Amino acid sequence: MELLRKLYNITALQQIIDQPEYLLMIGIAFFLLYLGIKKQYEPLLLVPIAFGMLLANLPGGQMGVVKIDETLTLPQIASQHGIMNFLYYSLIKTGFLPPIIFLGVGALTDFGPMLRNLRLAFFGAAAQIGIFAVLLSAVAFGFTLKEAASLGIIGGADGPTAIYTTIKLAPHLLGPIAIAAYSYMALVPVIIPLVVRFTMTKKELLINMKQQDKLYPPKTPIKNLQALKIIFPIAMGTVVSLLVPSAVPLVGMLLFGNLVKEIGVSTGRLSDAASNTILNAATIFLGLSVGATMTTTAFLNAQTLMIIAGGFIAFAISIAGGIVAVKIYNVFSKKKINPLIGATGLSAVPMSSRVANEIAIKHDPTNHLLQYAMASNISGVIGSAVAAGVLISFLQ
Repeated sequence: MELLRKLYNITALQQIIDQPEYLLMIGIAFFLLYLGIKKQYEPLLLVPIAFGMLLANLPGGQMGVVKIDETLTLPQIASQHGIMNFLYYSLIKTGFLPPIIFLGVGALTDFGPMLRNLRLAFFGAAAQIGIFAVLLSAVAFGFTLKEAASLGIIGGADGPTAIYTTIKLAPHLLGPIAIAAYSYMALVPVIIPLVVRFTMTKKELLINMKQQDKLYPPKTPIKNLQALKIIFPIAMGTVVSLLVPSAVPLVGMLLFGNLVKEIGVSTGRLSDAASNTILNAATIFLGLSVGATMTTTAFLNAQTLMIIAGGFIAFAISIAGGIVAVKIYNVFSKKKINPLIGATGLSAVPMSSRVANEIAIKHDPTNHLLQYAMASNISGVIGSAVAAGVLISFLQ
């Protein structure tokens, strides 16, 4: 019996019995794993986040991220608080991984659709309205300005941007904000149709972008798109560095990744490394570390529920803001734009564009607007990163 008692004491069963909130967190982790594995909702990030959350809530393993003495060195953190705290404080708390992920995203991004349809890029900026609308609302509900900004940035629909902003402004909210950001990104195929149903008419859904191009062809066609695609990241990076320096870690790495991709064969190895090995490794460590912040003390509170609700509102307002911006444009322009283009101003690339294209084809099988939607969609990535830089500049 003494041997059995000792064997029982080395397990985590008694701690789970004494603190049943562990079971709730483990249940949430299982549910997120189900969404990532079975439903294929953002599996590349949701699976590592959910597994990190599972490990963090199995007591005794020292896998949950905790608040530690800032005077400790990284080797001391590793030896006293475990590997997950080492990863968090070396890679996440320092703000290292989100820009690295942007580097890989840039190497996978084609700015061609946006450069061919520059007027559509403005709707990517309009879709950022959800960020600032929820920021103001969150302050009214008792959040500090820094916390409200971290909550509002969920409306940009860009996980690394939300994480980077939260690290800088409200690191204690990193867990719930990361979960809200990536969960709603995964639910884009549900949220966009829902908002479209209440904000667009049948006539607007039938606006055919290719027919509009035939009626009103562009006056200044691009002669050398490849040269422009190389010049753009250099020029854009310079402009952002001068106007919004705090956005450079994200936007700068995004544009550098895109530059090495567009140069071609001579930088092909750099592009391959950024878009494959580096991006995949960064995604694994980011997901596990963020998931490990979702302990019972950090997650089970009223503030977390408000963050989840506020994140949904931010998403919906951003989608509606892009749609309304197109509607206003159409009032003053002969060449009409399908408001679905505005709905893709979110940074959830390319899922938003695919969803908008599917909705358009459902109403008119000839209305393929994917390349037009990508113009707004890609600009939304830059727009959300710049918005994050502005908030960090004012509030940090």
